[in-house]
Amino acid sequence: MLDQNQTPLLDALKIYIQHPHAPFYTPGHKQGKGISPKLIEVFGHTIFGADLSELTELDNLFAPQGVIDLAQNLAAEAFGANHTRFLVNGSTCGIEAGILATCGEGDKIILPRNIHSSAISGLIISGAIPIFINPEYDPISDIAHSITPRTLEAALRKHPDVKAVMIVYPTYYGVCGDISAIAQLTHDYNIPLLVDEAHGAHFAFHPDLPIPALAAGADLSVQSIHKTLGALTQASMLHVQGERIDIERVNKALQLVQSTSPSYLLLASLDAARQQMALYGKELLSNTLKLSEEAVNHISQIPNLLVPLFVSGKLGVTSVDKTRLTVNVSALGITGFQADEILEEKLNVYSELASVQNITFIISLGNTKQDIESLVKGFISLSKNYQNTESLLPNLRQSSINVFNRLQSQVEYHQAISPRQAFFASTQTLPIKETPGKVSAETICPYPPGIPVLIAGEVINQDILECLQEVKSQGGFITGCTDCTLNYLNIVYV
Repeated sequence: MLDQNQTPLLDALKIYIQHPHAPFYTPGHKQGKGISPKLIEVFGHTIFGADLSELTELDNLFAPQGVIDLAQNLAAEAFGANHTRFLVNGSTCGIEAGILATCGEGDKIILPRNIHSSAISGLIISGAIPIFINPEYDPISDIAHSITPRTLEAALRKHPDVKAVMIVYPTYYGVCGDISAIAQLTHDYNIPLLVDEAHGAHFAFHPDLPIPALAAGADLSVQSIHKTLGALTQASMLHVQGERIDIERVNKALQLVQSTSPSYLLLASLDAARQQMALYGKELLSNTLKLSEEAVNHISQIPNLLVPLFVSGKLGVTSVDKTRLTVNVSALGITGFQADEILEEKLNVYSELASVQNITFIISLGNTKQDIESLVKGFISLSKNYQNTESLLPNLRQSSINVFNRLQSQVEYHQAISPRQAFFASTQTLPIKETPGKVSAETICPYPPGIPVLIAGEVINQDILECLQEVKSQGGFITGCTDCTLNYLNIVYV
């Protein structure tokens, strides 16, 4: 057992800040002496003294033998891993590294259709071939959840040559699928389970939160420590356990996708965030859960607002992160986007995510009782000022259901070339009516339902175009395409 009171990397950085010396190394501002006065005015001077490079006593991120090595080992023990690697390029580089470590050119990997865009980047870099599974969808809340063991098993039977499975756990809305069953099923095929656990870094530190991915049997998980814990933005971790993942391949992959000039401010924040949670995590999260419960209780009583209940055992749901709050505002007659804008501009309440019907909030260890009071007051104000006015929401809700049902049962996908091949191919722009049968050079995602209808490298067909046109006609949002009016699409030029 290691002493979790330690913060070896942070302590080494502190010593360097206090040690007078003549700096002839990067960065050019030399511990703040050459920094812009405007930056000092905003941030103060101290922080720039810690903006150092890989000096001898500060270790090397890609060949750690000193304080970084110890800090990573402490994190591995705290989070339940055999190996932990600090990430300074966010969880994005961890997702990419996980795919690179398990899949090469032409290898198959199973993914949910609502995977984060960083996984698509991982496919482009590695040359892997995606086998997509549609997640379960809740038409009442208009939210996509997890894949299920049943749909995964069908994909594994059809593609027994896959090299890895990757899932999202939890989703952006805090919903968790049956990860234990998914891990067991994946291991039955002797392949690793990779988990995008970006929003679940706090799970390991409180019994009332969902089971962490590693504890459920995952082989590799990537966590954004900055999203729900106390690290600086962009500071994340990659965890590995067991023998199915070659840690040396992970190390090589991280050298490819991480900066060779890592920020020691980010690295030190990971060290400190780990220590904070290892020592005080349960206490901090108990307070966070109490604040979240208070918010839910108050908002649930406000007229025309709904806090969706994600019921365990239905639609692939096994547990829910209680620190993630989603509020459905559709009964107010406005969209989640409109409600979000009003909360920000008029009421000084800022959310994490807005969608057509919902607004989602992250309640974390940094929130206070005053924050919750402001949130509740904001929703009371919304409820008073917007009461069932005419809107497009009923049509949008039906459009979302229609599109998702079509994606589940009618649309046939054909991956003509890999996302990597599509990325590097020559492209041309065609009127949308001329694109059926062509290969898409774009990844296009309509909101609702927030699931890509088209991935780069897939063949465009009439069903896909009808899905996109339906969302557009009902006032939905289309992302990922060069022409958001959908008059033209970019296709691979043959």
